[in-house]
Amino acid sequence: MPKSLTLGNGNMLVCFDRYGQVTDLYYPHVGMENHIGKDALHRIGVFVDGGMSWLSDPNWNIDLRCVRETHVSHIVAKNKTLGVTLVFTDVVYNEKNIFLREVMVRNELPRKTTIKIFFCQEWNIYQSVRQDTGYYDPFSHSIIHYEGRRVFLANGFTEKGGIDDYTTGIYRMEGRDGSYRDAEDGALSKNPIEHGLTDSVLSFHLELDSQEEQNVYYWVAAGKNIPEVSDLNNYILEKSPGHLIRSTTNYWTAWVNREGFSFYGLTQDMINLFKRSLFIIRSHVDSSGAVIASGDSDMLQYGRDTYSYMWPRDGAFTIMALDRSGDSYIARKFFSFCNDAITNDGFFMHKYRADGSLGSSWHPWVTKEGEAQLPIQEDETALVLYALWEHYKLTKDLEFVEDVYNSFIEKAANFMSLYRDKETGLPKRSYDLWEEKLGVSTFTCASVYGALIAAANFSGLLGKKEHEKKYRDIAEEIKTGIMKYLYDEETGTFRKLFNRVSGKNINDNTLDISSVYGMFRFGVLPPDDPRLRKAFGITEERLFCARYSGGIARYEGDNYYRLGHDVPGNPWFVTTLWLVQYYIATAQNEKDFERVKQWFDWVVGVALPTGVLSEQLNPYTKEQISAAPLTWSHSEYVLAVIAYLEKQEELGICKACNLIVDRNIKADTEKEGV
Repeated sequence: MPKSLTLGNGNMLVCFDRYGQVTDLYYPHVGMENHIGKDALHRIGVFVDGGMSWLSDPNWNIDLRCVRETHVSHIVAKNKTLGVTLVFTDVVYNEKNIFLREVMVRNELPRKTTIKIFFCQEWNIYQSVRQDTGYYDPFSHSIIHYEGRRVFLANGFTEKGGIDDYTTGIYRMEGRDGSYRDAEDGALSKNPIEHGLTDSVLSFHLELDSQEEQNVYYWVAAGKNIPEVSDLNNYILEKSPGHLIRSTTNYWTAWVNREGFSFYGLTQDMINLFKRSLFIIRSHVDSSGAVIASGDSDMLQYGRDTYSYMWPRDGAFTIMALDRSGDSYIARKFFSFCNDAITNDGFFMHKYRADGSLGSSWHPWVTKEGEAQLPIQEDETALVLYALWEHYKLTKDLEFVEDVYNSFIEKAANFMSLYRDKETGLPKRSYDLWEEKLGVSTFTCASVYGALIAAANFSGLLGKKEHEKKYRDIAEEIKTGIMKYLYDEETGTFRKLFNRVSGKNINDNTLDISSVYGMFRFGVLPPDDPRLRKAFGITEERLFCARYSGGIARYEGDNYYRLGHDVPGNPWFVTTLWLVQYYIATAQNEKDFERVKQWFDWVVGVALPTGVLSEQLNPYTKEQISAAPLTWSHSEYVLAVIAYLEKQEELGICKACNLIVDRNIKADTEKEGV
């Protein structure tokens, strides 16, 4: 089930299902150590007139949204049978590792009644299955779960006081469903402690007149020992949950509006999705600088693992989006993370965990013939270097460039300069950006071209003229090789990839949007080049899922999560927004932006009400499938909107569309005395 909402602060990431219940809680790294995860759930139940109903029951009407322009949930759950309305306001506190829920409970019945609300916590601490302890703490009047250096405290109160009832137990062990079954008669057994795969339930009761409302506050504090979570609990009680929610709301409102984009010509829905995308992106960035692809634990890639890793490629696109939206602080942390992660030989491995350690991989170290090979996607190395130049153009942070030149820029550029085929001049084969095929792909070659141009620019900036010439010359050799080996003049398209076998080129002519996009994105050809225009036109025509959903597939015959064979593949947000970015780059007047805004409308129309964008869509129903949210999808939407604003200003349609670029231009001219 795709996640409908995510909240986070860089150390804690909380994911919700479509019922507003918590399904994932990552701590102390985003995307690493999911202490709930698959087959566990933090249920919420309501007991009225002798009947219990959990929010996942069909008699609830639940609307999940977010408070506009801030990183706060607004969830309305109505149950006409029980006569109860719940309104949730949820945050992950931006300063400390605290998840807070304010629940407004309203009695819709025409009489006074008692309403009990139950919060059930099922934990899988460290994802270790059997080694947790859960107990009721009489000193803080809370429930504490722990294993080793991971401790979670659950507590809450109403205007009448704290927890009314509690129990601890086990679930999915010894034939037990879980302690939520204990709550279904409206009373809890007060079991004080349990160990194994532990859970707990706590409850509050409210006496409400007809149409009366009262608030219930509930929180989970995370720490590395019991004194730490006890201090956090005291902090919440001292400051008050309402104050922390307001403080968090104000912080994120200021964060998302700090640059004051004009959003000329865009609808409010498009603007709202832009800001929601920034919040979703930010919640997936760890305090270490790692950018996690998705916190969706239900999504199992090839059935074996999740997307809770940092792919340097995805991270680079995400950081370019954050950079261009004004968050250069996070961008610098990302590049520092990459500076530490790059190998001594100058390349990145497949993916990483948020603590910098290697992630799982299916790329082998030997070929089918038994020859040694590097298990890499070279575009990942190239993209980080390319993104660093984009970062420098915005920030002019020369000191940081100087710090990482030898350890990252030169190291990566030298690797890409050497890791080439002598005959073609192109990069040696590696896995393509979709992580599926081994070969010499157009996208990878184009990204290496862009990265070496970036390295040349950095070298020239620091007066390293020999390095500048070397990298620029090699980039031009790669460009020549692309046009010779990867451009098909007969069809007017760029090949997906090729392999050299026994001195012969074995071409893969599959139409893949990444091929033509790479040529455009990394500046191998200018946007108005007729070959590029023709290739984009053919690509759109053949990869457009016109019959049902709209959107652009990755390539012809894409089988990843494929649902039918009368479409080229499932539409992806990333690939669709790549096409939009090309439209923006080639726009000549205001009328040319109409199709751009039509695509923005399409994206808004298939987004969840909380703004979540998945990886793919069902091509027949437009239902979101695969990982949701996908950080990369949101990043491409942000990049497309900012590219739209920049192009509007370039054409003179809007004179102050992008204040970030305007400010940097002004700073440059002042430095030069203009």
